[in-house]
Amino acid sequence: MIKVGISQCLTGANVRYDGGHRNSKFCNRDLSDIFEFESFCPEVGIGLPIPRKTIRLVGDIDSPRAVYSDGGDEDFTLALSTYADQHLSQLKALSGFVFCKASPSCGTNRVKVYADNGHSQSKGVGIFAARVQKLLPGLPVEDDGRLNDPLLRDSFIKRVFIFNEWQKIVKEGLTKSALFKFHARHKYTLLAHCQKTYRALGPQIAKVTNENLDTMAKEYIVNLMSGLTRVATRKNNTNVLMHLQGYLKEHLDADDKAELTQCILDYNKGIEPILSPLTLLKHHFKNNPNEYILDQSFLEPYPRQLAIRVATH
Repeated sequence: MIKVGISQCLTGANVRYDGGHRNSKFCNRDLSDIFEFESFCPEVGIGLPIPRKTIRLVGDIDSPRAVYSDGGDEDFTLALSTYADQHLSQLKALSGFVFCKASPSCGTNRVKVYADNGHSQSKGVGIFAARVQKLLPGLPVEDDGRLNDPLLRDSFIKRVFIFNEWQKIVKEGLTKSALFKFHARHKYTLLAHCQKTYRALGPQIAKVTNENLDTMAKEYIVNLMSGLTRVATRKNNTNVLMHLQGYLKEHLDADDKAELTQCILDYNKGIEPILSPLTLLKHHFKNNPNEYILDQSFLEPYPRQLAIRVATH
């Protein structure tokens, strides 16, 4: 199973400041059959008790400090950051991480940072979460609150599966050929999420040589993961579906072509879910095999039981 990190309170463990938890039903009910979760609680990990006084972020938004909310002198910034470094070997084995929303240690975005006058801005990142992303810039991350949005769920799960595939390739020994094949396999998925990144990565890949492979590969995977954080739009998905349909134009009769076109148009109008044209495309490609297309992750980016793919208008 794919290993994914998770804030321990989201597993139902009573490790929060008040002795409670923030059990994530989606993670524990839907994702636990697909992912092997490895839990982390940096606040407990650095020795804070349960229950405990709350901490908050103060100071500069880009480099805040974690202190007690009641104004105590203790500063937990370095300890929370170092906790990530101390667990780097475990973190490197992960293919994604689900963090706890709004946490001063684990929040990935919109964490409150307080100024000296007591006013706050929800623009910060939790200390531990920020350090994890600094150490592992390509790692797919999301917080439990954002996973309530089906589009963001879709993006995160795709990234986890693609990143896991990348990790396996690197472990086996990355080659130019393997990099090119990997990129080709995920081109249409990327096109559905971010056309800008799609256009940029082609020229980047073309510059790869045996001499610069390691450096370019590290840049490539970070850029790919960044592009895939954008949600797949209905417009982009329709564009990809039309591209795929083009590979069948010499193989389908007039009725089948018309049926497939109408199914794609119905999806574009919001009448049909994306699974309808995908299922029809896979049916036709099964009868008219195309090795390049059948290898595309766009057709089945993750197990069918996680068919939560939806599109925006």
